[in-house]
Amino acid sequence: MKNAQVNPFNSNLDFRQKALEIFEFQREFNPVYQRFCDALVVKEVHAEDEIPLLPIQAFKDATVLTDEHSQFNIQHSIFFQSSGTSGMTRSRHYVVDPEIYRQSIIRGMQHFYDLDEYVILAYTPGYNSNPHSSLVWMLNALIDRDSTGVSQYLELGKPLDQRLINQITDSGRKVMLFGAAFGLLDLIEISDVTLDQDSIIMETGGMKTFRREMTKQELHTQLATGFGLPESHIHSEYGMTELLSQAYSRGSLWFDPVPWMKVTIRNPKNPMEEMPVGGEGLIGVIDLANLYSCSFILTGDKGIQNDKGQFQVLGRWNPVNLRGCNFLIDSD
Repeated sequence: MKNAQVNPFNSNLDFRQKALEIFEFQREFNPVYQRFCDALVVKEVHAEDEIPLLPIQAFKDATVLTDEHSQFNIQHSIFFQSSGTSGMTRSRHYVVDPEIYRQSIIRGMQHFYDLDEYVILAYTPGYNSNPHSSLVWMLNALIDRDSTGVSQYLELGKPLDQRLINQITDSGRKVMLFGAAFGLLDLIEISDVTLDQDSIIMETGGMKTFRREMTKQELHTQLATGFGLPESHIHSEYGMTELLSQAYSRGSLWFDPVPWMKVTIRNPKNPMEEMPVGGEGLIGVIDLANLYSCSFILTGDKGIQNDKGQFQVLGRWNPVNLRGCNFLIDSD
């Protein structure tokens, strides 16, 4: 493959074919990924499970960019940056074609939800102050898609407005409320609102703040109780700065990836080896929407997978185990 002609969303090509073509493209035109593959002495690859997964640490250590003709000016590209405290090294993901991200967002959600049925409400304390938040960009795309203008960000520190909820319900549409975990718990404490039973709460992670850490199951139980909804209506999104696609759990702890995304669980001692079903390991992701960065990512999350291809996130892996790709990455 000599140019980026593969459409990640083209359903006429099978996943394997798209993945192999994108792999060849990125191995040739992404210097960071090329050095990584050369260090592993990767030659011919015939299946997607043979493709090396770049440790996610690379997005902190280098500019991960696939650029065939050196035509991309990163100074003029948008980038997403992970959150963090002042002074810490944060991941930076350059997005030279934001339309790919927009399509991944809309197509991905449409795969699981009829977006025309929903009004998007967003409550995102902590993210609004990050001008390079991929989550905020995602929510902007979803809100802008709503031609009625009812979808919106909720004012921080203010309770839910029952009049707004009634307006949405009376229009025949449903509420989909996005928010980081503890922001949603804070919203429950200051609100006294009755949500329609067709509403969906979409929590986006953010499990640790000034509160104690809790399990995903505890969180979902508290959100269901607080919003007066069945637990089947507490959903989750799995995404990160370094990915342009998301996976969704819908009323359970198991996530389903979108069709152009494949998740596997890898052996931490040998990431080229997949763990057996039910075995705990590092979450590996092939995200074909990462066309101009790197589509093949070894995350810092630990998880398990079932025989349906669904996965659970069990928290973060020991960061010490995720170093070690630095020697493969020259300074830019």
